[in-house]
This record gives sequence, structure tokens and C-alpha cells, in this order.
Amino acid sequence: MGPEQRKDLEAQLPGAHGSHPAAPDAYEPLPSTLTRLGRHSLASAGRLHGGTPDGSTHHLPDVIQPLAPGDDNDELCDHMHHSNRAPWLRALVLGANDGLVSIASLMMGVGGGTSDLATLRLAGVAGLVGGALSMAVGEYISVSSQRDAEKADIEQERLEQLKGPVAQARELEELAQIYVARGLPYNLARQVAEVLTEKDVIRAHARDELGIDIDELANPLQAAVVSAICFTCGAALPLLSAAWIMDPNLRLGILAGATTIGLCFFGFLGAYLGGAGVCRGGMRVLLGGWMALGIVYGIGRALNVESSG
Repeated sequence: MGPEQRKDLEAQLPGAHGSHPAAPDAYEPLPSTLTRLGRHSLASAGRLHGGTPDGSTHHLPDVIQPLAPGDDNDELCDHMHHSNRAPWLRALVLGANDGLVSIASLMMGVGGGTSDLATLRLAGVAGLVGGALSMAVGEYISVSSQRDAEKADIEQERLEQLKGPVAQARELEELAQIYVARGLPYNLARQVAEVLTEKDVIRAHARDELGIDIDELANPLQAAVVSAICFTCGAALPLLSAAWIMDPNLRLGILAGATTIGLCFFGFLGAYLGGAGVCRGGMRVLLGGWMALGIVYGIGRALNVESSG
């Protein structure tokens, strides 16, 4: 995509250049860091060892002390980010919640249609095993497809670099325009593109053009195993809580209670780890789970196999 096409697409986004009103949840940039900190302080903070253009030394204890090359920059961040938890958080919360709601709903439906405990146990165990395998296979196929697409895109960038100087110059300009679109002046964007290209051209294009981190490509087997384990953990709660209760009414009551506890736990945990509102996230999961239980139980009652037999 050329720079003009990129600008045309950006101009069509909500709030671009003030031509369209921003959506209620749209991102609004903060005031310029240069304005808030002061250009002199910010520029001084960016120089290694406090050097200034005239050769003097300028220390900034009240702003920030620059790190030496090779130092760990984690100490510069004094707040917690939640978005980097997204992959494992999704596998943990969604997998466990899927297992909980799926097996609890299945057992509620079977319990609504028959009071036979052996039938309920069989349905719960079959649902747990089948659901865990289905989650594992589905996750493996999905992540494998994602990984194949990422590797194909990386290979395409490598082939472009092998076409010769003209293609390399075109790719360099494309990288520079990406940085221009992010707000850098062209001369600085060109300089950044040249430095990153010289260091590792494929990694630079993969990260900034494709949004792919070469060091963290998706692992299909890991995703499949984690999904299966999480589903099993969630599914075990309703199965173990109700599969040994002889009284049919008490059995369904305990099943509903255990499921409610599990829904609250997974909902609150997911919201807390994701940095969202705990009550709002927990209630969302709880209401959705109750709805599933009620609908499937109603279907089981309507198809009551004991009364029809």
C-alpha cells in the first residue's frame, strides 16, 4: 500500500483531521509529551550519559536517568500493563468458563429430562472428554493456521529483499512511511528505517509492517494442551459436585449452586487479571451462565423422557 492510499484510508477513520466525530469509546491522544515535560527536559532525558550538543554535561535527577546500552528497561515502567496477558488470559478464562457452562448446562438438561443418576453421569463424563478434545483440536487447527500465515508473510518479506536494490529501496521507503504515519517527521522516520533495516531488515518489517513478533510466534501444541486442561478444570466442577447425589431435586440444586460459584470465580478472576471492572465482568459471566442453564434445563423438561416413556 502506497503512502497516498494509506493517507486516504486514515482520512476515512472516525475523528481523522477533525472531519468525522469520534466514537464514544474512541481513543483520544494525550497532550504532547513535549508540552507536558518541556522540550529541553525531554531532549536532555533522551541523551545517553547526559551529553548536550555543546559537549557539556546535563544531569536530570528530577526527570529520568537514561539507561546504558544493554540494561534492562523494565525499571523505567512504574505501572502494570494488562494487554500482554491477553493470550494466556484468554486460554485460561475462556477455556475454563466454556468447560463449566458446557457441562453444567448439559447436566441440567439431562437432569431436567430424567432423574436417572447413571444417565447424568454418562452425559457429564462424555461431555467433559468430548469437549476437552474438541477444544484441543480446534485450538490446534486455529493456531496452526495463524502460524502458517505469519510464516508465509515473513517469507514474503524475505523474498522481497532478495529481489535486488530496487526492491530493497522500495521496502525501505515503505518502512519509513509507516513511521511517518505514526507521527515521525519524514527525515527522522527515514533515519529510523535505515537503522532498523541495517540491524535486522526482516525483523523490522515483520514487527512494524505485519505486526508479527518473530520471537513469539504462536505455538499450536501449547495452545491445544492449555485449552484442553482449562476446559477440563472448568468441566470438573459441576460433574464432581452433582454426579454422586441420589436425590434428583437436591442434585440439580447443588449443580446450580456449584456452577454459580464457578461462574463468579472465573468472571471475577478474568476481570481482575484483565484490569477491567471486577463486578461488571463477574456479573456478565454470571448472567450469561445462568441464561444457558435455564434454557437447556427448560428444553430438558420439555423433552422429559420419563413422562414420554
